[in-house]
Amino acid sequence: MENPSRRRKVLVVDDEPRMIHFIRLNLEHDGFEVYEAESGSEALEQLRDQMPDMILLDVMMPGLDGFETLRLIREISTVPVIMLTAKGEEEDRVRGLELGADDYITKPFSPRELVSRVRAVLRRTEMPAQPVHDVIEVDDRLKIDFDRREVWVEGELVKLRPTEYRLLYHLVKNAGWVVPHEQLLAKVWGYEYRDETHYLRLYVNYLRQKLEQNPSNPQYILTERGVGYRFVDYRRDESSP
Repeated sequence: MENPSRRRKVLVVDDEPRMIHFIRLNLEHDGFEVYEAESGSEALEQLRDQMPDMILLDVMMPGLDGFETLRLIREISTVPVIMLTAKGEEEDRVRGLELGADDYITKPFSPRELVSRVRAVLRRTEMPAQPVHDVIEVDDRLKIDFDRREVWVEGELVKLRPTEYRLLYHLVKNAGWVVPHEQLLAKVWGYEYRDETHYLRLYVNYLRQKLEQNPSNPQYILTERGVGYRFVDYRRDESSP
């Protein structure tokens, strides 16, 4: 029986033909439409011509490497990007996330992991959180309009990436309560990411840099060590402890 939903288009960017072939076989087997690019410049052309739903982007490429390619992609598009990194290169993974990647997969990887990660990223980017139909004035500095997806700090509109927005939504939705690491990871990234606590630390830090007056002494997003994070209960009186 044919799936009535549109086939998702994935652009695979890698200078190794064998890796592209491996990824193509497995994604096409799972119903994806696959396009190829063997360089960063070719990837930018394919992005413009094919308008893919996702990009799988290798870090190590001659000429325009994956990081520079990602930086150029983010200047023109919010398309989800999964970086393909060498085994054990944590610095590459963090750098990719900081440049705007949505996830990474460490080589070598299994077909099951590949498809699982692709589906998880598409799921969370295509299904935004249920909006809150209120303008939330946390205090005189911070105002959040979830319906319009706008965050204002000291009267200035602050640009949040989709993952930052989803994380803030789930924290504010549970304001005053500690949200465990595993729950935030499952809600924001997907069930498969419950043990990936470094994602959470990184994106909480991003939010603090954008929202807090003093990120090293946060007043909005509070750490409950070893448990999770808590957004300040803005609905309580300031006199409360």
